[in-house]
Parts: sequence; C-alpha cells; structure tokens
Amino acid sequence: MSLSEVSRRDDDVVDRVRALVRDRGTDPLVDPRAVRAAILDVLDEVIAADLGTSSYPDIDIWAQEIHDTVAGYGPLHRLFEDLDIEEIWFNEPSRVFCARRGRSELTTIVLTETQVHDLVERMLRTSGRRVDVSQPFVDALLPDGSRLHVVIPDVTRRHWAVNIRRHVLAAARLEDLVALGTLTPAAARFLSAAVVAGLNIVVAGGTQAGKTTLLSCLLNEVPAHERVVTCEEVFEVRLDRPDWVAMQTRQVGLEGTGEISLRRLVVEALRMRPHRLVVGEVRQSEALDLLVALNSGMPGMTSVHANSARDAVTKLCVLPMLAGENVTAAYIVPTVASSVDLVVHATTRPDGRRRVREIVALSGRVEGGVVETSDVFTTRGEMLVRADGFPPHTDRFEAHGLDIRQILLGA
Repeated sequence: MSLSEVSRRDDDVVDRVRALVRDRGTDPLVDPRAVRAAILDVLDEVIAADLGTSSYPDIDIWAQEIHDTVAGYGPLHRLFEDLDIEEIWFNEPSRVFCARRGRSELTTIVLTETQVHDLVERMLRTSGRRVDVSQPFVDALLPDGSRLHVVIPDVTRRHWAVNIRRHVLAAARLEDLVALGTLTPAAARFLSAAVVAGLNIVVAGGTQAGKTTLLSCLLNEVPAHERVVTCEEVFEVRLDRPDWVAMQTRQVGLEGTGEISLRRLVVEALRMRPHRLVVGEVRQSEALDLLVALNSGMPGMTSVHANSARDAVTKLCVLPMLAGENVTAAYIVPTVASSVDLVVHATTRPDGRRRVREIVALSGRVEGGVVETSDVFTTRGEMLVRADGFPPHTDRFEAHGLDIRQILLGA
C-alpha cells in the first residue's frame, strides 16, 4: 500500500470514528474511554472488511494516533505529554517550536494549514471564545490549564500565529520555590510574613519569568480565613484555599456586545467582600482601578511586565494615565507611593532557571516626582542576599504577632 493510500485509509478511519462518536453522543474531552471504545470498534470493522489483503500497524499505536487526532491535539500530543516543555508555538505550519527548560528549539513536527485550523478550533471549543476576521486575537484557557493565544491574518502576514503557554512548574507555595532555587529561605520567610501582614505586593519580570507562579505562591500564604477575589484576562492563577472567587474577562460577542473588561471585573470584585483583591496582570488602564482600591485600604497583589523592580514602579505611575486625560501624574505618583508596599522582581537566567532577583520596598514618600524605594533583598553575584532596607507598615506585622526585625535579622 502506497503512502497516499495509507493516508487516505487513516483519514477515512478518523472520519468514521468522528461520525461514530457523534452518533453515540460522546464528548471526547469528557469521556476518553468511550472515544477509545469507538476507535477500537471502527478498527475492528476496517480490519475485518479488508480480509487480510493489507498490512496494518500495531493496533495500540494506531488507536493512540487516531485518539490524538480525534480527542487530543494530534501531532502536538507528544509535546503536551512532555513535562519539561513550557511553551509551544508556531508562526507557520511547517515550523513548530517549543521551549524546554527555558531554551527554544525547533521540533520535527510539520503541520498543514488545515491541521492548524482544526487544532485551534478544538482548543477553543471548551472556552466559549472564538477567533475570526472580526476578532483576530484570542486568549483562552485549555482544559489542562495551558493558555492559548492566537493571531490570524490579516493581522499576521500569512499564517496563523499560535502560542500555547503551559504551567508545568510544580510550585504551589513559597517553600516549593525555595526547593527549586527560585527563592532563598530567608526571602521566603520575609515574603510570607509580608503577605500575612497584608502588604500590597507587585510581582515584576519579563515574559516567562514565572510571575504567575510566584503570584500564586504568594497568594497561598494568605491566611485561610480570608476571602480572595482574582481578576484575570484568562484564568491562570492557581490557589488552594476554601474561599476564593476567580473571574476572567469576556470578549465581545458576534453582535458587538457582551464584552467584560478587566476594569469592569475590578469594580465588580469590590462588591464581593474580598479580603484580598488580585489582578493577575496590569497592562493598561485597569492599573488605575487597582490603585484606587489599594489606596482605600484593600490589600491586594498584581503582576506587571518590567525589567526591574524600579522600572515596575515607574510603569505603575504611567499605566493609570491611559484611563484618560484627567488622570495626571500629580495624583498617580503619590498614590503609587502610598498604595504599593513591595515589588518582587523575577528573572530568567541564560540557563533557563528562574530566580527572584530583588525585593524592593516603597517607603510611601515621593522626592522630586520620583517614588522613594529601598532594597530589602538584592542579588550579589549569583545569590539573593539581605540588603539594608525595611518594609513599610511595621505596625501591621506587629498586629499579626510578627517581629519583622527579627525575621530580617535572621536573613
């Protein structure tokens, strides 16, 4: 049997399996066993009808390949099974890349345009989101927790650009980050105390620096009796606590209505009696709504793209002004100084390992239009070490029975 005949045979088998799955009312994402049974039924029929005139691959391998096509992610399935792969992307069907332990590599996988479109459609099926000419960008959460981002022509030059960011770092608490070498024990003890004391914390860093993981670990230090409300573009923060409400944005509908922005979520979150308000990442004018909430005494956290902790402070002084011309630096800069207490900056080293590079405290003062900061922890050589700065609001630590000087003295 020629390669083209094998391809046609496999395409026919896939079509028959899909038809059988539809006829049986099976949801491939919910009931994989039923899909597997349908595959084996079809393969039995194909082999029985052939009367031994053709050769076939190993049934288990053949069934798995068909399952990956019908219910999984087809040729990408093996990348999803590799726990070392952090991100998968392709700029054109014939070039599929992945990041393994922080390093990019070109895979041997070659897709077709049709496969790309089918894969994206399958990935979006459970999210309720869409991508088309009127909505050429989409962010969505996959069932396994991965984040999907797609851009289509004519925003891109010719092909669909697809990124799948996976959450493979096994860290849920600060001690997990210590075990991974991302944090030192002394810095972890300090951050845990700062979270318990209710300090407002900003996590800063570049793309793939581990900001969301670090934010999740910090939030898991919040006392169990407190209520946490998170607002994100796409669900990414992962918490293990009894009282947590997670909200995500919604894109505009086919009628041009129904959009729910991050700003709207922040406003709604304040009506939900939160003890902690969290915005997964601030990129635009939602920074104003968050600052207003923090300035009113609502403890909270967020993350921001920035090259350093001080760059993050500068960015937080600029982003709120995107909300309108009446929002000026004269209001925003002192609000940032009084609302943000700590900035934790994370980075990715050349070898792909993630590290917290510095922890900076804001004193609440502004000098010459610049927010005053001091280093609590800084990097010297390859080590995160204690600097000479102290966090603000030592009274909040005392109210929770925490001696911050003793905690930092042990650093």
